[in-house]
Amino acid sequence: MREKDVKKVVIEGYGAIAGGGVPCCGPSEACCCGPSRVEDIGMRIGYSREELESVPEGANLGLGCGNPVALASLCEGETVLDLGSGPGMDCFLAAGRVGETGRVIGVDMTPEMLERARENARRGGYRNVEFRLGEIENLPVADGSVDVVISNCVINLSPDKPRVFREAYRVLKPGGRLVVSDIVLQGELPKKVRESTAAYLGCISGAVLKEEYLRMMEEAGFQDVEVVEESGFPLDYMATEPGARAVAESLSLTVEELEDLLGKVISAKIRAHKG
Repeated sequence: MREKDVKKVVIEGYGAIAGGGVPCCGPSEACCCGPSRVEDIGMRIGYSREELESVPEGANLGLGCGNPVALASLCEGETVLDLGSGPGMDCFLAAGRVGETGRVIGVDMTPEMLERARENARRGGYRNVEFRLGEIENLPVADGSVDVVISNCVINLSPDKPRVFREAYRVLKPGGRLVVSDIVLQGELPKKVRESTAAYLGCISGAVLKEEYLRMMEEAGFQDVEVVEESGFPLDYMATEPGARAVAESLSLTVEELEDLLGKVISAKIRAHKG
């Protein structure tokens, strides 16, 4: 897909998720989990029950693949930027860590997600969090103005990942940190998966090889790029997670094809810093 087509698909897909209140990556018609299922997904990817219960209802849509806030070592008074902030889940967790003297900025290009995030912030009484409309390839943030950049299962959706990393580098202060949870690959995807819209919205077909992802970060200027943790997706999880199930069903994958696909998809937690 061309870059403008990719962004159109992502905005429409995630706008439907935000507007309908349906959780999980993937087409909205496939996302039918209830609150307990979303909480289960959250705990499986790294959130504690206390964290999940601390954010406003509707902030967790089961869209992530990790918990970047837990790895960011946030301190009181820091400024945090969340790339692709969605309904605000990680922003609200970060807000508690940086305190009243800190600040959290969420950037998202989907108007419906922004509306939902701002309503969540209002209901939760978060005064140190703001949400801005913008693309992660063109951040509406000043140079050298943030201490930490986080992102959760979003950069894989960008058609220009090198530019995303250059933008993250630009807005960070010297010594600032980048902490991301994202989907990367350890093998090439079949053509029908690469060309699938469902697989793109499911955070699979837009992903790149892990080595390429890390190289992009280093070429943007980041130092000490480190994979802190990585995990695959067990078959039982993919069979029950609606977004993943939508991918398998839309492509009519056999069990063998699904197992092969799972062996190539990794959730990676990565840290780096700006020198």
